[in-house]
Amino acid sequence: MTLFGELVRNVPPESTQQVVGYPSLFLLVVLGSLVPVVPTGAVVSSAAVVAFHHTSPFAPLMVFVVASCAAFLGDVGLYSLGRRGSHSPHGSRWLARLRARAAPDRLARAQHKLREHGVLVLVLSRLMPAGRIPVMLACLLAAVPLRRFVRGDVPACLAWAATYQLIGLLSGSLFRSAWQGVAMAVALTVVIGVAPALWRRVRVGGGAGGS
Repeated sequence: MTLFGELVRNVPPESTQQVVGYPSLFLLVVLGSLVPVVPTGAVVSSAAVVAFHHTSPFAPLMVFVVASCAAFLGDVGLYSLGRRGSHSPHGSRWLARLRARAAPDRLARAQHKLREHGVLVLVLSRLMPAGRIPVMLACLLAAVPLRRFVRGDVPACLAWAATYQLIGLLSGSLFRSAWQGVAMAVALTVVIGVAPALWRRVRVGGGAGGS
Protein backbone atom coordinates (compact mmCIF):
# COMPACT_ATOMS: atom_id res chain seq x y z
CA MET A 1 0.00 0.00 0.00
CA THR A 2 2.98 2.30 0.57
CA LEU A 3 3.94 2.13 -3.10
CA PHE A 4 0.35 2.79 -4.21
CA GLY A 5 0.04 5.70 -1.81
CA GLU A 6 3.21 7.19 -3.20
CA LEU A 7 1.85 6.88 -6.73
CA VAL A 8 -1.40 8.58 -5.71
CA ARG A 9 0.47 11.45 -4.07
CA ASN A 10 2.54 11.92 -7.22
CA VAL A 11 -0.44 12.22 -9.57
CA PRO A 12 0.07 15.35 -11.72
CA PRO A 13 -2.17 18.38 -11.13
CA GLU A 14 -5.32 18.84 -13.20
CA SER A 15 -3.76 21.31 -15.59
CA THR A 16 -0.98 18.86 -16.46
CA GLN A 17 -3.46 15.99 -16.80
CA GLN A 18 -5.53 18.01 -19.25
CA VAL A 19 -2.55 19.14 -21.35
CA VAL A 20 -1.36 15.55 -21.69
CA GLY A 21 -4.70 13.75 -21.45
CA TYR A 22 -6.74 15.30 -24.26
CA PRO A 23 -4.09 14.83 -27.00
CA SER A 24 -3.46 11.29 -25.73
CA LEU A 25 -7.19 10.54 -25.80
CA PHE A 26 -7.42 11.89 -29.35
CA LEU A 27 -4.47 9.86 -30.63
CA LEU A 28 -5.56 6.63 -28.94
CA VAL A 29 -9.10 6.83 -30.32
CA VAL A 30 -7.88 7.65 -33.84
CA LEU A 31 -5.38 4.78 -33.67
CA GLY A 32 -8.01 2.41 -32.32
CA SER A 33 -10.37 3.37 -35.14
CA LEU A 34 -7.72 2.62 -37.75
CA VAL A 35 -6.16 -0.48 -36.17
CA PRO A 36 -8.04 -2.59 -33.58
CA VAL A 37 -5.24 -2.71 -31.03
CA VAL A 38 -6.62 -0.08 -28.66
CA PRO A 39 -9.81 -0.65 -26.62
CA THR A 40 -11.23 2.75 -27.49
CA GLY A 41 -14.41 2.32 -25.45
CA ALA A 42 -12.40 1.67 -22.30
CA VAL A 43 -10.15 4.64 -23.10
CA VAL A 44 -13.12 7.01 -23.41
CA SER A 45 -14.82 5.67 -20.27
CA SER A 46 -11.60 5.99 -18.27
CA ALA A 47 -11.10 9.55 -19.49
CA ALA A 48 -14.69 10.35 -18.49
CA VAL A 49 -14.02 9.04 -14.96
CA VAL A 50 -10.98 11.29 -14.61
CA ALA A 51 -12.96 14.23 -16.01
CA PHE A 52 -15.74 13.57 -13.49
CA HIS A 53 -13.25 14.00 -10.64
CA HIS A 54 -11.85 17.23 -12.07
CA THR A 55 -13.01 20.56 -10.68
CA SER A 56 -13.48 22.02 -14.16
CA PRO A 57 -17.15 21.77 -15.23
CA PHE A 58 -16.05 21.62 -18.88
CA ALA A 59 -13.83 18.53 -18.52
CA PRO A 60 -16.60 15.99 -19.37
CA LEU A 61 -17.65 18.10 -22.36
CA MET A 62 -14.06 18.17 -23.61
CA VAL A 63 -13.82 14.38 -23.34
CA PHE A 64 -17.00 14.03 -25.41
CA VAL A 65 -15.82 16.47 -28.09
CA VAL A 66 -12.33 14.98 -28.35
CA ALA A 67 -13.55 11.37 -28.40
CA SER A 68 -16.30 11.90 -30.98
CA CYS A 69 -14.05 13.95 -33.29
CA ALA A 70 -11.25 11.39 -33.05
CA ALA A 71 -13.62 8.49 -33.75
CA PHE A 72 -15.03 10.33 -36.77
CA LEU A 73 -11.61 11.14 -38.21
CA GLY A 74 -10.47 7.56 -37.67
CA ASP A 75 -13.57 6.15 -39.39
CA VAL A 76 -13.31 8.53 -42.34
CA GLY A 77 -9.60 7.79 -42.68
CA LEU A 78 -10.15 4.03 -42.67
CA TYR A 79 -13.07 4.31 -45.11
CA SER A 80 -11.04 6.51 -47.45
CA LEU A 81 -8.18 4.01 -47.43
CA GLY A 82 -10.65 1.21 -48.12
CA ARG A 83 -12.14 3.08 -51.08
CA ARG A 84 -8.69 3.27 -52.62
CA GLY A 85 -8.58 -0.54 -52.66
CA SER A 86 -9.59 -0.83 -56.29
CA HIS A 87 -7.26 1.92 -57.44
CA SER A 88 -3.90 1.32 -55.79
CA PRO A 89 -1.84 -1.50 -54.23
CA HIS A 90 -1.63 0.39 -50.93
CA GLY A 91 -5.39 0.74 -50.75
CA SER A 92 -5.94 -2.89 -51.66
CA ARG A 93 -3.94 -3.96 -48.61
CA TRP A 94 -6.24 -1.94 -46.35
CA LEU A 95 -9.31 -3.42 -48.06
CA ALA A 96 -7.89 -6.93 -47.62
CA ARG A 97 -7.34 -6.25 -43.91
CA LEU A 98 -10.93 -5.11 -43.53
CA ARG A 99 -12.15 -8.28 -45.25
CA ALA A 100 -10.02 -10.42 -42.94
CA ARG A 101 -11.51 -8.72 -39.86
CA ALA A 102 -15.14 -9.27 -40.90
CA ALA A 103 -16.64 -12.73 -40.44
CA PRO A 104 -18.66 -13.81 -43.52
CA ASP A 105 -21.91 -14.18 -41.56
CA ARG A 106 -21.51 -10.75 -39.97
CA LEU A 107 -20.74 -9.21 -43.36
CA ALA A 108 -23.84 -10.81 -44.87
CA ARG A 109 -26.03 -9.43 -42.07
CA ALA A 110 -24.41 -6.00 -42.43
CA GLN A 111 -25.10 -5.97 -46.17
CA HIS A 112 -28.73 -6.94 -45.57
CA LYS A 113 -29.18 -4.19 -42.96
CA LEU A 114 -27.48 -1.66 -45.21
CA ARG A 115 -29.93 -2.44 -48.02
CA GLU A 116 -32.87 -2.11 -45.61
CA HIS A 117 -31.87 0.95 -43.56
CA GLY A 118 -29.13 2.70 -45.51
CA VAL A 119 -26.19 4.37 -43.79
CA LEU A 120 -28.22 4.86 -40.60
CA VAL A 121 -27.11 1.33 -39.74
CA LEU A 122 -23.73 2.91 -38.95
CA VAL A 123 -25.19 4.26 -35.71
CA LEU A 124 -25.98 0.79 -34.39
CA SER A 125 -22.76 -0.67 -35.76
CA ARG A 126 -20.71 1.75 -33.67
CA LEU A 127 -22.55 0.71 -30.51
CA MET A 128 -22.40 -3.05 -31.12
CA PRO A 129 -19.18 -4.93 -30.24
CA ALA A 130 -17.35 -5.94 -33.44
CA GLY A 131 -20.12 -4.34 -35.50
CA ARG A 132 -18.28 -1.38 -37.00
CA ILE A 133 -15.97 -3.18 -39.45
CA PRO A 134 -18.60 -5.43 -41.12
CA VAL A 135 -20.89 -2.45 -41.75
CA MET A 136 -18.01 -0.33 -43.02
CA LEU A 137 -16.96 -3.16 -45.35
CA ALA A 138 -20.56 -3.52 -46.53
CA CYS A 139 -20.57 0.19 -47.37
CA LEU A 140 -17.31 -0.20 -49.29
CA LEU A 141 -18.58 -3.19 -51.27
CA ALA A 142 -21.79 -1.29 -52.07
CA ALA A 143 -19.67 1.67 -53.28
CA VAL A 144 -21.34 4.08 -50.86
CA PRO A 145 -19.95 7.57 -51.59
CA LEU A 146 -17.78 9.15 -48.92
CA ARG A 147 -20.24 12.04 -48.46
CA ARG A 148 -23.09 9.63 -47.75
CA PHE A 149 -20.91 7.60 -45.40
CA VAL A 150 -20.04 10.77 -43.48
CA ARG A 151 -23.72 11.61 -43.02
CA GLY A 152 -24.26 8.28 -41.27
CA ASP A 153 -20.99 8.28 -39.39
CA VAL A 154 -21.43 11.65 -37.66
CA PRO A 155 -24.42 10.57 -35.49
CA ALA A 156 -22.75 7.15 -35.04
CA CYS A 157 -19.62 8.68 -33.51
CA LEU A 158 -21.64 11.09 -31.35
CA ALA A 159 -23.78 8.23 -30.00
CA TRP A 160 -20.70 6.06 -29.42
CA ALA A 161 -18.83 8.77 -27.51
CA ALA A 162 -21.91 9.62 -25.44
CA THR A 163 -22.51 5.97 -24.52
CA TYR A 164 -19.00 5.24 -23.30
CA GLN A 165 -18.74 8.59 -21.58
CA LEU A 166 -21.95 7.81 -19.71
CA ILE A 167 -20.39 4.53 -18.55
CA GLY A 168 -17.41 6.49 -17.26
CA LEU A 169 -19.50 9.15 -15.54
CA LEU A 170 -21.64 6.54 -13.81
CA SER A 171 -18.55 4.61 -12.71
CA GLY A 172 -16.88 7.78 -11.47
CA SER A 173 -19.93 8.78 -9.45
CA LEU A 174 -19.83 5.51 -7.49
CA PHE A 175 -16.37 6.00 -5.97
CA ARG A 176 -14.45 8.79 -4.32
CA SER A 177 -11.16 7.78 -5.91
CA ALA A 178 -10.72 8.14 -9.65
CA TRP A 179 -8.71 4.92 -9.97
CA GLN A 180 -11.62 2.91 -8.54
CA GLY A 181 -13.99 4.46 -11.07
CA VAL A 182 -11.53 3.73 -13.87
CA ALA A 183 -11.34 0.08 -12.78
CA MET A 184 -15.14 -0.15 -12.77
CA ALA A 185 -15.42 1.54 -16.19
CA VAL A 186 -12.84 -0.78 -17.74
CA ALA A 187 -14.59 -3.81 -16.26
CA LEU A 188 -17.94 -2.68 -17.66
CA THR A 189 -16.55 -2.07 -21.14
CA VAL A 190 -14.91 -5.51 -21.12
CA VAL A 191 -18.21 -7.11 -20.13
CA ILE A 192 -20.03 -5.19 -22.87
CA GLY A 193 -17.43 -6.31 -25.38
CA VAL A 194 -17.42 -10.04 -24.57
CA ALA A 195 -21.06 -10.57 -23.54
CA PRO A 196 -22.50 -10.85 -27.09
CA ALA A 197 -19.86 -13.41 -28.12
CA LEU A 198 -20.47 -15.47 -24.98
CA TRP A 199 -24.22 -15.33 -25.54
CA ARG A 200 -23.83 -16.57 -29.11
CA ARG A 201 -21.66 -19.46 -27.90
CA VAL A 202 -24.25 -20.38 -25.28
CA ARG A 203 -27.03 -20.32 -27.88
CA VAL A 204 -25.02 -22.41 -30.32
CA GLY A 205 -24.07 -24.86 -27.58
CA GLY A 206 -27.65 -25.09 -26.40
CA GLY A 207 -28.88 -25.68 -29.93
CA ALA A 208 -26.30 -28.38 -30.54
CA GLY A 209 -27.15 -30.06 -27.24
CA GLY A 210 -30.86 -29.97 -28.00
CA SER A 211 -30.37 -31.56 -31.38
